Amino acid sequence: MVLQAQEGVLTTSSARFLVATAVPAERDAVAGAFPGPAAEVPLPAATLHRTGGFDLLAVGVGPALAAASTASALTAAALRGAPYDLVVSAGIAGGFIPDAPVGSLVVADDIVAGDLGAETTDGFLPVTDLGFGTVSHRPPTSLVRELAAASGALTGTVLTVSTVTGSARRAAELRARHPRALAEAMEGFGVAEAAAAHGTPVVEIRAVSNPVGPRDRAAWRIGDALGALTEGFGKLATALESWTQHDRTQ
Repeated sequence: MVLQAQEGVLTTSSARFLVATAVPAERDAVAGAFPGPAAEVPLPAATLHRTGGFDLLAVGVGPALAAASTASALTAAALRGAPYDLVVSAGIAGGFIPDAPVGSLVVADDIVAGDLGAETTDGFLPVTDLGFGTVSHRPPTSLVRELAAASGALTGTVLTVSTVTGSARRAAELRARHPRALAEAMEGFGVAEAAAAHGTPVVEIRAVSNPVGPRDRAAWRIGDALGALTEGFGKLATALESWTQHDRTQ
């Protein structure tokens, strides 16, 4: 396996990584960490942007579409006899202040469905309390540790929600249910569900663009967050190489 970092950008790898973002702007921010243009590879319902051992895919907004698109890409790779070694859910996110300030990078050590369940008179019940499914996918501990060390990222829970938080009350409720939550986004759990179905490890990486809470578009720093996403990926080569060569095989 060859995976090198030169002047802050990633080069090539014999390992295969699927990077799932919600929208093309996030995909292009990740692509900015790689030298040269990416090659377009058509799939039945989407187009991969391939650079080195990394396939970048804008999977759509929300956990359902993200799961479907990721599963499609994973199945196509398996049918080609070239399955992925790792799935990365990546993009921008809201951050729980003050622990994850705007511009910070977060690596999930727990990918959690924040609002999958039922409301009751006694409060929220996760779907697991109803006797169904799962609400959590944990990335490999060694991978999270190496990614955080390489990029300086924060580590903690990243919540996946179907409705973005727009009030201080809901932000407080989510944080009370998930005290380790650092960020909120809309795709990670869906991506993780697809990866789990294929037996493929998954991790989530988020750059914080805005505080979780009252919706204030004037306070969003999307450009800064996309820049932090590019910079973060530019620092991950050594960690990814180390994990795919050593930790995963142990």
